[in-house]
Amino acid sequence: MTNPQILHIGIDDTDSTRQGCTTYVAALLVEKLEKLGVKFLDYPNLIRLNPNVPWKTRGNGALCLRISHADELEEKIKEVTLSLVEEHSDLSFKGTDPGIVFITQRGVPAELKAFAKSAITGIVTLKEALKLVKKFEGEAVGFNTCRGIIGALAAVGETLEADHTYELIAYRTAKNYGLKRKVDVRSIFEMDKLTRPYTFNNVDWERGRVIITPRGPDPILFGIRGETPEVVKKAFALVKSMEPVERWVIFRTNQGTDAHLKRVVTLSQIEPYSSVIVRGTVSRNPKVVPLRHVIFSIKDETGEVDCAAYEPTGALRKIARELIEGDIVEVYGAVRKPSAGKRLTINLEKINILSLVPKIILQNPLCPRCGKRLKSMGKSKGFRCEKCKTRLNDANKVQVVEERRLNIGLYATATRSQRHLTKPLSRYGLEKQNAAQITLIENWHS
Repeated sequence: MTNPQILHIGIDDTDSTRQGCTTYVAALLVEKLEKLGVKFLDYPNLIRLNPNVPWKTRGNGALCLRISHADELEEKIKEVTLSLVEEHSDLSFKGTDPGIVFITQRGVPAELKAFAKSAITGIVTLKEALKLVKKFEGEAVGFNTCRGIIGALAAVGETLEADHTYELIAYRTAKNYGLKRKVDVRSIFEMDKLTRPYTFNNVDWERGRVIITPRGPDPILFGIRGETPEVVKKAFALVKSMEPVERWVIFRTNQGTDAHLKRVVTLSQIEPYSSVIVRGTVSRNPKVVPLRHVIFSIKDETGEVDCAAYEPTGALRKIARELIEGDIVEVYGAVRKPSAGKRLTINLEKINILSLVPKIILQNPLCPRCGKRLKSMGKSKGFRCEKCKTRLNDANKVQVVEERRLNIGLYATATRSQRHLTKPLSRYGLEKQNAAQITLIENWHS
């Protein structure tokens, strides 16, 4: 290859609720670029951005391809990319605003990495994105409002140097778009048993439901997430598809890493549309509101916020119900913009219980003669024993410490309600050890 050049291609927001998928555009582009003879420097990168922005797409995922190519191929590569995005974007749908970014840099500049971090944890603007594209002599192409340029640049900037995972996505043939996906359910549950914890979020065991198959009219048949490319590929071989697989691609991604969560020191630092980890003391006992959502409040020296565990969070809602005033917790979740006169609300993804206070309840005293629990004779009228008829006219209720049905530790929302970026509990402390992978593969009797 004469005069090899490095090119980062970012793409975002080609899909709509009625059709399309940006990962599919990237998959097609991989095939086109391969035919041109480029060298891929990494797996295609699938970068999930801030899940709380009001204008997000379905999964709020942007893509980046990092390649090395002959100098004379640059214009052809850009031409092919533009053509694919135009052809496969739902441009007539309001809210579909595709963006493409081309950055020619050997290493990704620190400012682009910082921009990506901001796009994953907070809010950034198109003006900021365009300013950076210009500064680093890149090119940006946008359609409609051009908002997709933000995600495209963020995908270029997120180089996945920290925690990351992989996802193998299998795609359907066009004739099956919109039809019910035909995948053998039993094989997916068996795959999950054989590959966990090295794959994750395949099924919801609580409800007996498959999670790897989406429900929309997009081209995805199913997607398997895991710790290494080898594991997701092996898991793919265990799933029995009952309809044709047009193509499949392995992406390197920030999914399942909690990359969207930003640790803040005080409640006063919380901002709407962000996702946070923050510590506080339970200040209002949980209450169940209509639709079985559980709401409680936490406070620190700077303020007070509400925390909501919605019905789909499953076991996390049950954990939230057991908290009482004085418990110290660390909450993980998305900050919802409050309505007029209301407090900020954190929509919970996880609760880390740090300490529990004794739960004190008032009970009638025991009979001093027979030990049976006394019965009240009315307000301020004392107590009597129904067994031995003993009366205590001046006795009061006594304080009793009730056993808590909670333990110190981290609790997460149900698998079915976890966001793309939510780190499942199965990944905490999990190391990518070659020996473990070899043992796992041997156990599959491949």
